[in-house]
Amino acid sequence: MENSESRTAPNTASGPAIDADTLAVAKSAARAADDKQGSDIRVIDVSEVLPIVGLFVVTSAGNPRLVRTIAGEVEDRIRREHHRSPVRTEGLSESQWILLDYGDVVVHVFAEETRRFYEIERLYRDRPSVEWQN
Repeated sequence: MENSESRTAPNTASGPAIDADTLAVAKSAARAADDKQGSDIRVIDVSEVLPIVGLFVVTSAGNPRLVRTIAGEVEDRIRREHHRSPVRTEGLSESQWILLDYGDVVVHVFAEETRRFYEIERLYRDRPSVEWQN
């Protein structure tokens, strides 16, 4: 039988725990973005400020074509590894900011200039980052 420590990972010393599946999906998304040359990849724990979402995965790409490529790879990888599809997808036609919403994980793939403009990390600067490269 699995113990509860293997199913959850703490998000902060006093906050709720992130489900192991949520963490695995976010790490898969980050690795998929990395494999397709996503830059400045961050996984941010937003569970205390956005109760229905656990983690944001944020990455950038140098041009709209690469934004679409990264988003496509993230979607394919999560479908293949976790048998999940996004609940909602936005921004595909513009390819400046594609959002893949998995409910507990939201993936943001930005064109570099769009990411600088919106500064999404600034909004969540007090939230902890999650290591995804291990």
